[in-house]
Amino acid sequence: MIEWISAQPVLFWLCLGGLLLIAEMLGTAGYLLWSGMAALCVSLIAWLLPIGWPLQGILFAILTVISAILWRIWLKRKKLSKEAENLNQRSHQLIGTKAILLSDTENGFSRIKLADGSWRVYSDTPLKAGDKVQVIAIDGITLTVVPAI
Repeated sequence: MIEWISAQPVLFWLCLGGLLLIAEMLGTAGYLLWSGMAALCVSLIAWLLPIGWPLQGILFAILTVISAILWRIWLKRKKLSKEAENLNQRSHQLIGTKAILLSDTENGFSRIKLADGSWRVYSDTPLKAGDKVQVIAIDGITLTVVPAI
């Protein structure tokens, strides 16, 4: 068996890469993905160039580390989209929404209608019924609004 593996390095790296990618699908959150990709790259390089086992092992280690570092840098630069940030906070998706006040503000509070519901709103400035407002923040079930421009 060892003789067969040493005679077929391309198949060894293909199998190792495939096994690492299969293990990644079981839920390792990206840790084995880059090792599997590095093994597949080493398989391709070993198929194209006649390099020995020591150089293949070094190449595998270097490719794994480089790809993991690049992946980490990419993740740090990537920003979550606004939809992803508010995925489980539906009320936060209302920020930026414009609506019309249903009644004059009393002590800063009033109501607006959004979709099929009525929402309690708060404004620092006195507003009249029919004024167009924009939601700027949410505190519990109260929307903070400002006059819309």
